[in-house]
Amino acid sequence: MLDTILSLLRRADVAAWEVEDVMSDGWEFYFIRHALDQNRAKHVEHIGVKVFQLSDDGETMGFASCEIPPTASEAEAGTLIDSLAYRASLVKNRPYTLHKPKPEAGFHQTPVNLEAAAAAFLRTMRDVPETPGEDINSYEIFVSSKKRRFLNSEGIDIEEVYPDSMIEAVVNARTAGREIELYRNFKSGTCDEAGLRRDLLRAMQTGRDRLAARPTPALGKADVLFSTADAREIYSYFADRLDTSFVYRKMSDWQIGQSICDSFQGDRPSLSALRELPNSSANRLYDREGAPVRDVLLLENGIARNYLGSRMFSSYLGLEDAFIPTNYLVSGGSRGEAELRRNPLLEVVEFSDFQVDAVTGDLFGEIRLAYLSDGEKSVPVTGGSVSGSMLELVGNMLLSSETVQYDNWKIPSVTLLKGVTVTGIT
Repeated sequence: MLDTILSLLRRADVAAWEVEDVMSDGWEFYFIRHALDQNRAKHVEHIGVKVFQLSDDGETMGFASCEIPPTASEAEAGTLIDSLAYRASLVKNRPYTLHKPKPEAGFHQTPVNLEAAAAAFLRTMRDVPETPGEDINSYEIFVSSKKRRFLNSEGIDIEEVYPDSMIEAVVNARTAGREIELYRNFKSGTCDEAGLRRDLLRAMQTGRDRLAARPTPALGKADVLFSTADAREIYSYFADRLDTSFVYRKMSDWQIGQSICDSFQGDRPSLSALRELPNSSANRLYDREGAPVRDVLLLENGIARNYLGSRMFSSYLGLEDAFIPTNYLVSGGSRGEAELRRNPLLEVVEFSDFQVDAVTGDLFGEIRLAYLSDGEKSVPVTGGSVSGSMLELVGNMLLSSETVQYDNWKIPSVTLLKGVTVTGIT
């Protein structure tokens, strides 16, 4: 089918095109408690097509995309491509050119060993210690080897192979006739055994402490500590504001060579885009548009150094070597975790939802579980919410020197924001 699609595109009346063909081979396991309920192997192909169309005067260009089933007939594929061409003609963006072939350099990918990856997941789940009060109710394991081929009308024809795995788990905690159930989703390249074990044990503790939690008091302005994967939302704020789409559309006013904050009283954050992180599911040779991925410093001690993003908005800004980042590294701060925990604070470890708006800087999250600490001892609390603005909070944020990895993000293990509004339960 891929050859048929390519033949149709080369004959079609379109300005340009891109095709992505992903073959996924995987194993799946479904457990109830630790008893295998079912398992299966899968072989799936997805073919995505994007076409670009210029206006008659060449002043505007649009694009449209869809997935063409690998089982489609030539006539069906042709009808879909014709539909894409029409839809693309209705969109009026500034014209730009697609990426041209560029050789990648650096690390080279190796075939994925599905058997070894599956064995590591099974071993880790079996060895996680459980108690009569906390255990794993059920879990599902998905391990995949993906072979991706990307082509475009400028002559790019690249291929790469990478692992992509996920585990979904339901953890239960119970006491005195009460029970709570927590859902967890862990994504990685293959199995990060230490990270998976750490996060499952934390989930069990979260369930146990949630059952004993009392209502969160109204603290007004308080220091709030983030020590879980939710902290990625804070650092995504930095990445988004250095994205070419945000910069071009005036949703970010960060300028290269300038500080992102008028006055830093805390740690000055540094952010890098990385081609490779150990066991990340996003280690790629090329981004989704065919541009080679490389290591780039985006933010250095609070000073913007580079913009990165899609070909469309990067070309509008005159950036020819930009790409879409796949992995991120946030450098650790100057203080250890223990030091950051010495003062009164609220450490939130479970939100019903936590978001940071990259345009306004506003952050908000409803608390499911937090620990209210006086600097020496802490008590679990639940309910209420945290809110604030990164525009105001970034100058005083403190980062731990220790770091932790969550799939394609490596960040400080704890992040402290000062002066966050904490609304309690009345």
